[in-house]
Amino acid sequence: MTDIRKMYRTIMDDDFPPELTITFGDTQLLYRKRTWKIPDEKTGELIEKGLRYGENPDQQAALYSLVNGNLNIAGCQYITPGNGLVSAISEEEMLQGGKHPGKINFTDLDNALNILKYLMDRPAAAIMKHNNPCAVAYGASIAEAYDRANTADRVAAFGGCLTINRPMDRDTAELISTNYLEVVAAPEFEPGAVDILARRKNLRIIKLKRIDDLAKYRDFRYVDFKSLNDGGLIIQQSQINKIRSKEDFQLASAVYKGDQYVIQRKPTDQEYQDMLFGWNVEMGVTSNSVIYVKDGVTIGIGTGEQDRVGVAEIAVFKAYTKYKDALCFKRYNVGYNECRDNEKLAGIDAETSKAKGGLIGSSMISDAFFPFRDGVDVGIREGVTSIVHAGGSDRDFESIIACNEANVTMVFTTQRVFKH
Repeated sequence: MTDIRKMYRTIMDDDFPPELTITFGDTQLLYRKRTWKIPDEKTGELIEKGLRYGENPDQQAALYSLVNGNLNIAGCQYITPGNGLVSAISEEEMLQGGKHPGKINFTDLDNALNILKYLMDRPAAAIMKHNNPCAVAYGASIAEAYDRANTADRVAAFGGCLTINRPMDRDTAELISTNYLEVVAAPEFEPGAVDILARRKNLRIIKLKRIDDLAKYRDFRYVDFKSLNDGGLIIQQSQINKIRSKEDFQLASAVYKGDQYVIQRKPTDQEYQDMLFGWNVEMGVTSNSVIYVKDGVTIGIGTGEQDRVGVAEIAVFKAYTKYKDALCFKRYNVGYNECRDNEKLAGIDAETSKAKGGLIGSSMISDAFFPFRDGVDVGIREGVTSIVHAGGSDRDFESIIACNEANVTMVFTTQRVFKH
């Protein structure tokens, strides 16, 4: 019988070429395969190796960084060679290689940066898993930001990729060291922080100073590729978030059969803050998605579903599940699923039900419009007080009516942010 655990310790052969040259019209780009020195698992001698493997242990993969040339096509360009982000990670920045990194580790890190570039105004932490956020949070300090993100979904955070937008201090490192993560990235590490993190030998610890520059890439368009089975390519411009402040939101309004429908209650300042935070996080969530946020932290993230009401319900289920776990762990120092005391669990269930999984007073964010009111009704039943979506449905009036009936405010972004 195959030992499936051994499969994940595999380091695949790498038959990809050391360099790639790609021509776009008259522009020629030179890419070089990224490799790092790692100890051979059999001999212990240092060898040059690129990615451990691809999305799965039976797939070869390679990471290439742009080393010469740039692109000017459809308003897109790349970060100037030498100033790159994930693809430019050097051996010096890989403070601890841990278990040699694979494709998913770097794509998770890349998408964390895609979210954090909109959240550079305050200490923030993003924990990623399978190219989606487990949780994202602001904090008064980076330790608080990490603790809030981890508490929001301790279960999914297991084995995740953590990226923070402020230097890693000892307090944050101590919190992290009690959990199992695959990757930790920060712009800087204060004295002693790496030693604390290095207690976990398989952890990849990455110093990525260019995290400090993320805000400048908010308006940066790059070319996004999709390779098809038959060798075809789809290329598109990357998404740019048009919502920068509360003034960029539009109070929901619609005209249906000659009648005007307008949202009655304007958002409070706190609701605006949460709606802005949630929309920024939404930029890194796989579509179809609905997320719930409150006080600068995600509390329920629904991703990649086919229907909008279904994903709203899934995000509610996750909010309840994570609330139970966090409450149980805080009170009894054991996760909800590990607790075997039925009396304690019954108490946790009752408190969670009363608090509606922490959803009371939260903001509901959708990456596209709600085609019917059933989607917003899901959130309204759970106590959300503000809703953000793209707007533009023929039946926006239904959602406006639903919100006005419940004294819930709603804004449009006039932009959808699908991500596949």
